[in-house]
Amino acid sequence: MTTRPAFGRAAVFRGPGQPMILDDFPLPRLHGSECLVRIRCATICGSDLHSFFGRRPAPVPSVLGHEMVGEVVCLGPAGVDDYRGHPLAVGDRVTWSMVWSCGECFYCRQGLRPKCERLLKFGHEAIRPERALLGGFAEYCHLPERTAIFRLPEDLPDLVASPANCATATVAAAIRHAGSCAGQAVLVQGAGMLGLTACAMAARANAARVIVLEPDPQRREWAARFGATSVLDSRQAAEAIETQIRHLTDGRGADLSLEFSGQPEAIESGITFLRPGGRFVLCGATFPARPVELSAEQIVRRLLEIHGVYNYQPEDLEAALDFLAASHNDYPFQELVGPVFELPDIHRAFAHADQHRPPRVAVVCTASDENLS
Repeated sequence: MTTRPAFGRAAVFRGPGQPMILDDFPLPRLHGSECLVRIRCATICGSDLHSFFGRRPAPVPSVLGHEMVGEVVCLGPAGVDDYRGHPLAVGDRVTWSMVWSCGECFYCRQGLRPKCERLLKFGHEAIRPERALLGGFAEYCHLPERTAIFRLPEDLPDLVASPANCATATVAAAIRHAGSCAGQAVLVQGAGMLGLTACAMAARANAARVIVLEPDPQRREWAARFGATSVLDSRQAAEAIETQIRHLTDGRGADLSLEFSGQPEAIESGITFLRPGGRFVLCGATFPARPVELSAEQIVRRLLEIHGVYNYQPEDLEAALDFLAASHNDYPFQELVGPVFELPDIHRAFAHADQHRPPRVAVVCTASDENLS
């Protein structure tokens, strides 16, 4: 087994409103094809904020953080292959699926790996013996056997790659469920990290139009830089928005709507912006909110399709990384991440993310240029 440090620090989440304390944990002894990585960069996702501020339940104590890039420091005695079947080596820069699934249970066999009966989610697991370091806000992360691990292209910056194993992969899953965007009028509701990524993916997939609904002026400006052909202020009355969307779509409405805000009002109005036979993919409703009121009659009469997408399959992360490798120079993804905080400043990082609401804030173990290459 490769020589490695004996301990690693992690920011331990003990409950909403309680400070995250940096604790030392013994690094696990690796078995079989397990892997240990040093975290280079982790980004704060909206679900991390929901957990930390008590807006959704989360196990405690735990190590939060599931969007991350690492460097392999130790491999189990059986060696480790990446998702594409190539052997990994110490020093490889990698990311991995935030969703670990067994691949064998009923739900995995049905193609529903995010509902695996033995599911493990990095950044969402309670600390237990030999399984403490499973989150990104730490110096190291322990990858169990069968983790879907991906080697990163050399020219893909950490700050761009880190959100891939949540935000970018989730968008890839949404578009896979939605079907082809080519020649379609695509409506994107919400221009946060996922919505902006969806704009770029739809544009690159040759959508005829990419129409964005977003209340924040800064995010509307970003949307135009990420491939949106039309950007509308979602604070307008629903009737006014519907009129504009119909004008942009030859009077029909959108072929496809991707909903990333999770707000009940956005979902209720969004379904009215679709043409007959349109597809509605819901991704943003991952936190408690009031029930949504939809007209079953209209869904039936207008032949609408509704899909819920929660997390993703390993092939979606593969598609996300291929997309970023091909297009990160065409869209300003790196500008969406920042500022960058060091791990001991984790509380400042969370406070900034909650107060200022940038698409992403980054946390690293050291702020040197090496970590951000």
